[in-house]
Amino acid sequence: MRAQAAVLDLDGTLVDTLGDFTVALNRCMAEMGWPALAPEWVERAVGKGSEHLIRSVLAHQLSQDAVKGVGCACPALTVDAYYPRVWAAYQQHYRDINGQFAQAYPGVTEGLALLRNQGLRMACVTNKPVAFAQDLLDKLGLADAFAVVYGGDSFERKKPDPLPLLKACEALRTDPAHTLMVGDSVNDAQAANAAGLSLVLMTYGYNHGQDIRQTPALAWLDRLDQIGPCLALR
Repeated sequence: MRAQAAVLDLDGTLVDTLGDFTVALNRCMAEMGWPALAPEWVERAVGKGSEHLIRSVLAHQLSQDAVKGVGCACPALTVDAYYPRVWAAYQQHYRDINGQFAQAYPGVTEGLALLRNQGLRMACVTNKPVAFAQDLLDKLGLADAFAVVYGGDSFERKKPDPLPLLKACEALRTDPAHTLMVGDSVNDAQAANAAGLSLVLMTYGYNHGQDIRQTPALAWLDRLDQIGPCLALR
């Protein structure tokens, strides 16, 4: 069986966006008067959508000695209480810097060209808000590779739920069994397995601090332009 289409994740798969996440979050932290977040911490927290990221940040910060004293003085200052303010600030800061501290991984441009030259239809499916995803792809010159782009707010459920991948297959007019999923995390793996897509995982992305090679897949690649042999699905 040969792949007819490919669904690709964005953050940690096509583009290294850790700098964007860290800068936007730390601008929020500065507004709150809270300690800055280390890039290493941010790297382990991203991947499950912006809402989950902000709640993880708030839970982490409210447990810190430099912050939790305020919460002790006023128990009402909880994750839920802070969430609307920090969410709004994060959205604005991310919109302002989207793509400024990000870059495509080595081999991505060549890999996308290889897939297109092989006649594969492609979709980008990410948990990032779709407007941010489209803007980022445009800025990095990657948007033309994709027939469709779906974000974490495109449907009622996001990865690791299979729904976004199944919707992408519908849009690409392809059977999931003839479609390749390319991602970097267990979220991508769980979504692909549930949707019935073959799975290729990139070794360099954001997988919550875990080695992605421990997750079963058709292949684990260091560069997207190594994907050619994976197009013969097995």
